[in-house]
Amino acid sequence: MTLMKPELSRDVAEALAAGGPVVALESTIITHGMPYPANLETALAVEAVIRDNGAVPATIAVVNGKLKAGLEASELEALAQAKGVVKASGRDLAVAMVRGASAGTTVSATMILADLAGIDIFATGGVGGVHRGAEQTFDISADLTELGRTKTAVVCAGVKSILDIAKTLEYLETQRVPVIAYGTDDFPAFFTRSSGFKADHRLDTPAEIAKAMLLHHGLGTGTGLLVANPIPEAAALTPEFIDGTIADAVREAEEKGIGRKELTPFLLARINEMSGGESLKANIELVKNNAALAARMAVAYSALKLASK
Repeated sequence: MTLMKPELSRDVAEALAAGGPVVALESTIITHGMPYPANLETALAVEAVIRDNGAVPATIAVVNGKLKAGLEASELEALAQAKGVVKASGRDLAVAMVRGASAGTTVSATMILADLAGIDIFATGGVGGVHRGAEQTFDISADLTELGRTKTAVVCAGVKSILDIAKTLEYLETQRVPVIAYGTDDFPAFFTRSSGFKADHRLDTPAEIAKAMLLHHGLGTGTGLLVANPIPEAAALTPEFIDGTIADAVREAEEKGIGRKELTPFLLARINEMSGGESLKANIELVKNNAALAARMAVAYSALKLASK
């Protein structure tokens, strides 16, 4: 059976045909991350950051059952206002297509569709990981296993402190996924610049990361790379504040019996309420920061690939 290819927007199709730099973006930040019109404004701002840094943005989603890599302005607007949109992990894509549903794609689903489209680099906020108490619940994000089997390079601000960061890093090692911190020795924790754990590797320029990508793929490992880019210092929250807020939100979730897919959205919403909106501002800034790095990586990676032909 021939592998399915997402429908490409004109800009994305032209860039890929020419071997130009393209950066994939997920769509759950639009469908489930924040209310309208903040979701649309953020999506457009992130796409603009990618263009400003020399690459073409490809927001990925399922629209009325069709796989899309690159959304036109009208499609972004419609998705931002749509009701009843599914949140699709990689395992949910086929059913969403059969039902003709629209879906925001999570990290794992976006990686799959980016790879099918021929897009090598994907910028997001943070990836999923091993949840606290996973030794009882077995709650481990599909993002981690997808990183172990799909060669997309994912640029993120680390993982959220609501997760078990030590176990997440161990799991990534088991999956043979290189974890590269950009410009730091520490693995960042989304809202804060350091999790207290060291990253496997440190590289200091987008060109170095692009070269590592090319060499990693040349070795035939078949895995992705996780590039951890710390939140800008001016936007970072203090570890004391965020850790205390997360502890309170986790306790509340346990009391209400909230788990599985509903847990992370609940925790992020409660953290935003408790922080007086500061966590949402931080989230937007770190996504833009990741998009800028991903675009610069894509420019360097595109040049390396063209030079190697």
